[in-house]
Amino acid sequence: CWGFCVGLVLLSLWSPCYGELTLNSVPLAPARGPSRGGPPRQGGYGWGPARSRRSWVWNQFFVLEEYTGDEPLYVGKLHSDMDRGDGQVTYVLSGEGAPSIFTIDPNTGDIHATKRLDREAQAYYTLRAQARDRASARPVEPESQFVVKVQDINDNEPRFLDGPYAASVPEMSPMGTSVVTVVATDADDPTYGNSARVVYSILQGQPYFSVEPKTGLIRTALADMDRESRDQYLLVIQAKDMVGQMGGLSGTTSVTVTLSDVNDNPPHFYRKSYQYLVPESAPLASLVAKVKAVDSDLGSNADVDYSILDGDPLGMFRIVTDRETQEGLLTLQKVLDYEARPSYTLTVEVTNRYVDPRFVALGPFSDRATVRLLVKNVDEPPVFSSDLAKMAVSEAVDVGTSVGRVSALDPDSTNSPVRYSIDRNTDLERYFHIDGSTGELRTARLLDRELVSLHNITVTASESLDPSQVGTSVVLISVTDVNDNAPAFAIDYQPFVCENARSGQVIETISAVDRDEPQTGHRFLFSLLSPGDGATANFTLRDNQDNTASVLTRRAGFLRRERPLHLLPVLISDAGPPALSSTGTLSVRVCACDADGGRSLCGEESSLLRAAGLSPAALLSILACLLLLLGLGLLVATARRRRRNPFTLDDDRDVRENIVRYDDEGGGEEDTEAFDMAALRHLNATRDGEGAGTRRYDNAPELLPPPPPPAPDNTVFREFILSRLLEADLDSAAPPYDSLQTYAFEGSGSAAESLSSLESPSSESEHAYDFLTEWGADFGKLADLYGHSDGRSSKTDLRSPRLVVGEPGGAEPTVPLRR
Repeated sequence: CWGFCVGLVLLSLWSPCYGELTLNSVPLAPARGPSRGGPPRQGGYGWGPARSRRSWVWNQFFVLEEYTGDEPLYVGKLHSDMDRGDGQVTYVLSGEGAPSIFTIDPNTGDIHATKRLDREAQAYYTLRAQARDRASARPVEPESQFVVKVQDINDNEPRFLDGPYAASVPEMSPMGTSVVTVVATDADDPTYGNSARVVYSILQGQPYFSVEPKTGLIRTALADMDRESRDQYLLVIQAKDMVGQMGGLSGTTSVTVTLSDVNDNPPHFYRKSYQYLVPESAPLASLVAKVKAVDSDLGSNADVDYSILDGDPLGMFRIVTDRETQEGLLTLQKVLDYEARPSYTLTVEVTNRYVDPRFVALGPFSDRATVRLLVKNVDEPPVFSSDLAKMAVSEAVDVGTSVGRVSALDPDSTNSPVRYSIDRNTDLERYFHIDGSTGELRTARLLDRELVSLHNITVTASESLDPSQVGTSVVLISVTDVNDNAPAFAIDYQPFVCENARSGQVIETISAVDRDEPQTGHRFLFSLLSPGDGATANFTLRDNQDNTASVLTRRAGFLRRERPLHLLPVLISDAGPPALSSTGTLSVRVCACDADGGRSLCGEESSLLRAAGLSPAALLSILACLLLLLGLGLLVATARRRRRNPFTLDDDRDVRENIVRYDDEGGGEEDTEAFDMAALRHLNATRDGEGAGTRRYDNAPELLPPPPPPAPDNTVFREFILSRLLEADLDSAAPPYDSLQTYAFEGSGSAAESLSSLESPSSESEHAYDFLTEWGADFGKLADLYGHSDGRSSKTDLRSPRLVVGEPGGAEPTVPLRR
């Protein structure tokens, strides 16, 4: 049996010392020694499979964190009983932190920490140790496990993870009221020493607040703190570890405490007396005065209500609260009259809308003020005795009949006389007239209730001394009814009787209407007149006593061939007074009906068909044939029109031929508007380049005219052309387009030289055009014009056509015509 001896150096804050921790096991026999009394046992190192008794008692190894020494920190020593000191046993360390943090001397078993440890990062490390034979690397003992624990030191200050804090507490709170709890945490080991034991203290905020040292609960230290005096406090709270002892680490946080409002202040008026001037003409519901009371509280605690306590027994005024400004708005409820009462003195009270019962003892939460209203006298318009007058008149009265009377007075002390008139916009037909002095209304034309039953007119009254002062009143004149309209049929009836009708059968029910409206309601009487044609022998009329009557047959067997139409005169009368009547005629047609009584053919319709000798089916067939022929005719007409006007595309029709002819040769470089000189300059460069090379005749060349010699100094033509040019430039009415200008002088300094053929030499050209005959028939015309077939030069005769311009007494110069 074998064992480890582990030595551990313990370091302490109070008394550093070195100690040795020995952990023993049952020692084993020598590895290679023979067994007593028998052969060697099988197994490692010559021992048999018998298991040795082990009693390991491992304790934790402790290493202080944050070691700052220059040398590796000695942790402990491993030693095996099998190690005889001859160097044949080597030690191996594995597990967490090995070999990056913890190393072991393979010869001596000494363990060192090579890096600085932090307990807050990792509190302990689990390692495994083993002793092996150096030569064979076979273990001499089983692998064992132990723990190295990092011992804490006070290297972390308390921290307020939720800070800074904000809290509120009601004002006027009693002493000791809880405000908020602050919490600080310390990352050190709470199970070792006092490194993580924190106490709280207040650095700023006394004497108003206090904090409990152990819990961090902040409380009020003073009673009845007033928000209106100070509404916010800034506290600084400190948390210190090591139970607050000297050498402990600390951290701080801020706490903002706001005093919330309570209703502890009554409202009061800025002023105790107010005075306003109100014109007596102020309209109803208008604002006549404002009062303002202030309350030091906030929000709903400052809401106030106003009321009138005294001085307004008639309810002339009303006061309400403006929800936005908390002002008292005094409005007018009844019309003011300076002559009746020139002033009003009101007592107004303001009170808090919500009163906190805890502070009722502080005093009444209300205030009072006096409001004096002076009524200003103004010139008022006349006032009618009634703003709305109702009158009635019969529609049968004569013109000039009195309808009624209105009256108005000037309310001012001057009591000016008034003049009456009718607003003609309300009486466009001029049915009525009013007496300007008395206000009596009379009819001006005949009335008809059936046309207008109610007249709504506006009567005005103006002061005689000041016509601008006008009062108005509405007069409603009802037109009463008289019986002046006879009754008539309600609708245009179209009765018919079937040929197979029975005697006593109802063929129509009639009713009547009357434009009049009697007070007792309508009552119509119906009777059948005898027209003298025997109609009463065929039909009869029955009054139903409900303002309707039924038409009945008196016999059976009507034949439309004998008599297709029967005329029934009906007399309709009302109940009066006086009774009026009218006569209406019913045209009863005789029809052929089916078994259910539905008509199929009546009266004149059948007569026409019989006269034509056609049945209804034949008529329908003829109509269908006519429609078919009409459709065929339309198709033929459409086809002919398309054949006459063939379809062509818009692109074929849109053919434009624009011929642009230019007879203006330009004025050289001095003329900057006629031509682009860049092309001419390019032409000269081309000519220069061609002159340097060798001319080729095997390809069709571009035909270029020979360069003309310099233009002669022709003074006559120059003056002529310049004069024409000046006239054209000075003519403001001449259009700048489609102009023909003739130039004989090309201008001086032209890079393209002269383009005119006036000075073309009459001698033979230096160019030979005999090669044109070799190019084929396509160039035959050019060969005839420019070739020398007969040995004579045709240059003079084949020049460009010339225009002869004659001058009196001079030569006849020629001007080339260019296209």
